[in-house]
Amino acid sequence: MYQKAIRLNPSAAANTFVRFGLALRMVGRLEEAVSAHKKAIQRAPDYIVAHIGSGTTYSLMGREKEARAEAKEVLRINPKFSLDYYAKTLPLKDQSEIDKTVNAMRKAGLK
Repeated sequence: MYQKAIRLNPSAAANTFVRFGLALRMVGRLEEAVSAHKKAIQRAPDYIVAHIGSGTTYSLMGREKEARAEAKEVLRINPKFSLDYYAKTLPLKDQSEIDKTVNAMRKAGLK
């Protein structure tokens, strides 16, 4: 559905690409997820959720340097960022997906 939405509206908002990236990540299409998050960041460079999504995906891929760079961007945008608070706001029902995201971002350097 996200692919269709983007095809119909190539200038879609950053949030569309973030959600598409999350969907791709959840089904294991990590390279494509990175690409979707990059497009979100191009549209809205200070959109913190795009950097979180990108950093999480890089961390899951074992690309620590890129994951840490995204974590630094998150902290630049919001120096008081709390991973514990963020985890409580994630729109996911599956606790294992929440845990996977939190653990990946901790590995990237967020607290």
